[in-house]
Amino acid sequence: MDGNVGTRHRTAAPSPPRSGRPRWRALVVSAALVAVASVAAPLLPDLSAPAAAQKALNFGPGKRTQAVTVPIGKSQDVRTDQPFVELSLGDAEIADVNPLTDRTLSILGKKLGTTRVSVYGEGKKLVGVFDVEVSYDVSALATELAARFPAAKFRVTSVNGRILLGGMAPDAITLDQALIIAREFGPQVINAVQVAAPQQVLLEVRFVEATRSAGRELGVQWNAWSRNGRFAGSVGDQTKALPVDSPNPWGTVGTAAAGVLSGGNPFGFMIGSLLTKGMQIDVALNALEERGVLRRLAEPNLVALSGDTANFLAGGEYPIPLTGALGQMTVEYKRYGVSLAFTPTVLNGSIINLKIEPEVSQIDKTVTVTVAPGVNVPSLTVRRASTTLELRDGQSFMLAGLLQADSATDQQQLPWIGDVPVLGALFSSKNYQKKETDLVIIVTPRLVQPARPGDPLRTPLDATLPANDLDFFAGGKPELARSPAVRGETAALRPYTGHMIEFPVGGGHVVR
Repeated sequence: MDGNVGTRHRTAAPSPPRSGRPRWRALVVSAALVAVASVAAPLLPDLSAPAAAQKALNFGPGKRTQAVTVPIGKSQDVRTDQPFVELSLGDAEIADVNPLTDRTLSILGKKLGTTRVSVYGEGKKLVGVFDVEVSYDVSALATELAARFPAAKFRVTSVNGRILLGGMAPDAITLDQALIIAREFGPQVINAVQVAAPQQVLLEVRFVEATRSAGRELGVQWNAWSRNGRFAGSVGDQTKALPVDSPNPWGTVGTAAAGVLSGGNPFGFMIGSLLTKGMQIDVALNALEERGVLRRLAEPNLVALSGDTANFLAGGEYPIPLTGALGQMTVEYKRYGVSLAFTPTVLNGSIINLKIEPEVSQIDKTVTVTVAPGVNVPSLTVRRASTTLELRDGQSFMLAGLLQADSATDQQQLPWIGDVPVLGALFSSKNYQKKETDLVIIVTPRLVQPARPGDPLRTPLDATLPANDLDFFAGGKPELARSPAVRGETAALRPYTGHMIEFPVGGGHVVR
């Protein structure tokens, strides 16, 4: 009936009393029962649960099909405006309908779904129809959410057998906890909640790679250790203490770089110790980069809303030809390079929960796969990490230990003579090269807000000016430092808060 599939279930309602004396006697008995109940009510406690309010249904010409929502496993009483003698249920597996009087009936929800009930009067005349939707008990969920999160304003409804959670949440952590509770009531939850103050997270990531091959050729030995904020290194028999807060970090880190080159300790060990003892990571990386110890692969800065995911890729895609079942040739592209995906969630107390997935891959042409005659597809060497951590605003975290070793042996010898045992060593030479790289990923999350209209925005280029011909040729200066007076800034505006484009004009002035 009306799209409902299932067995047809009919239940006859009790016939109304006949006119005449029996009807009068029935009314007298009913009045007596009501009087007894009113007298006994103050004497006996009410041990039963409060009954649910009846839902009224009005049947008549021009009326729309009404709907009754019943929680699964519970009953709902319904009262009609016209008497009936028979009820017809579309699907008895979804609900059960039992008449109570000639105008009231009880509906029991058995399974999630929707069915239709037809109401018939005297002479099999159709009085009206209404829909029955069996859903989750959202009232219990709404009560639980209101008790646990009084500051939130959640709205809970049921739509097509799913829980629809709407309203407003004060923060993302409250929303996550509310979703966990809602899924305990039903596995399918539709999230339509808005966060009152969504927070943005800026993630500063540095992909740094250090190599040790040069140090092995020099034969320098150096061991890094940290005690009371000092580092020590040795070249031969010399030992020198390296203070972390050295005013000349380029010389300090330059001596420490010998240990990375020699292979005494991984590169990540030294960087981690420098971070622990308070050295600025940018200063240390710049110094090591000038010494040729490391190279920066990428420095992405990504911004994402709390709970959303941001992605980054610096690399490329190489084509892979594929042959279909009918022999047709298709091309699939595979990404490689430096990629990053992170999902921040701002918790209470400005704590940032980070789910970060960095990856560094490169094409390896030494290992190939032949997909067609004359077509070889190279492989990929991948270093990938996936972790979840919690940091406060501005704190840094380092992922290290992603080592990669490449070795190669080059042998040269005189024909035939070089193969002679013992004697052949005098007529041959071997060159063994081993290259080890250590990938370090440094992560720094920050809570950011957009700049207000009219606020001056800064870029790293705002602190310098191009040199004129005299300064460039006579002084050898490619650029000049711009004083704060020329920049027109105050001390409070010096930290970088955004980006700004400047247009130089004649006379050395800058238009803002």
